[in-house]
Amino acid sequence: MFGTGRLQALHAVATHGTVGRAAASLHLTPSAVSQQLAALEREAGTALTEPAGRGIRLTPAGLVLTDHAAAVLDRLATARRDLDRLDDDVVGPLRIGAIPTTVHALAPASLARLRQAHPDLVVLLEDGEAEQTLPALVNGDLDLAVVENWDGLPAPVPARTSRTQLCDDILDLALPREHPLAASGTVALSDLVGADLTWVADTSSTRAHDWLVERLRREGVEPRVTCLICGFAIHLELVAGAGLAAMIPRLARPAIPTGVRMVATEPVLARTVDAVWRTDRETPAVRAAVRAFRATADARIPPRTPVASA
Repeated sequence: MFGTGRLQALHAVATHGTVGRAAASLHLTPSAVSQQLAALEREAGTALTEPAGRGIRLTPAGLVLTDHAAAVLDRLATARRDLDRLDDDVVGPLRIGAIPTTVHALAPASLARLRQAHPDLVVLLEDGEAEQTLPALVNGDLDLAVVENWDGLPAPVPARTSRTQLCDDILDLALPREHPLAASGTVALSDLVGADLTWVADTSSTRAHDWLVERLRREGVEPRVTCLICGFAIHLELVAGAGLAAMIPRLARPAIPTGVRMVATEPVLARTVDAVWRTDRETPAVRAAVRAFRATADARIPPRTPVASA
C-alpha cells in the first residue's frame, strides 16, 4: 500500500518540477522528499524518477502513479472537508427512526423544511417503535430517534443519550355514533365500567397496547380487546364498521369516518413525542432535524376539543 506522505511527495515533484521546490511546498527538507520518493519506488517496485540535467523527471511509471496520486489526494482532501463540515454545517446523511405516527403526521413537513434550509443534507427515514429505534441509536445505526411516551409507560432512556420533547398529544375516545356514551362531549373513564364496549388496540407487543389496557384497568375497566391492529386509521374504520371502541391520538388522527363520534375523556389522556440522540453525536444535522420536527409539531398542535363526525 502506498503511503499518503509518499504520494504527496511524488505529486509535489510532478507539480513543481524539482525536489527543492517540492520540498518548499511541503515544508520539508529536500533530503526528506528524496527519502519519501525512494521509499515510494520500493513500494512500487520500479523507478519513478530519472535524472534530467540538474533536475529529475518522472518516468512513465512515475507519470501513471502521479495521476493516481492526484486522484487519491483529492479524495482525501474532500473527506477532510466533509468531516470538518460535520462540526459546522448541516450535511448528511442523517438517519432517522420514528414511530409511525410521527412519520405520518410530522415527517413530510419536517423533511420539506430541512430540504429547503439545508439542501446538502440527505435524510434517511424509517419507521419503527422505540423498542427497535433506541437500540439502533445506541449502536450507531441511527442518528436520531423519535419516540412516544405514554402516561405511566415512557420509552426507556438509554445511557449516554439526550432527549427533548417535541410535543404533547391528547387522546380521545372513538365510539360508534349510536352508543349511548357518544352523545356526551366528555366521558369519565369510570363511566366505561359496564359500558359493554369491545376494543381495538395496537398489537400486544407494543407499549401503546400495554398502556391502553393498564390505563383502563386503573379505572376499574377490564377491556375486551378483540382486534389487535397497528394503525389508527384502521382503528377508526373498525369503530365505524364493527362497532368497536378505540383511543385515538389527535396527532395521528385521519379523517373521521361517518358514524364515528370522538369524545374527550376525564381525566385527559395524553402522551408526549420526544426526539432522542446520542450525546456524543449531537451534530448540526441532528440539531437541525430536531428544530424542524418541533416547528412542524408547533404548527399543527391539535385542537383542545375533539371534532366529532356528523
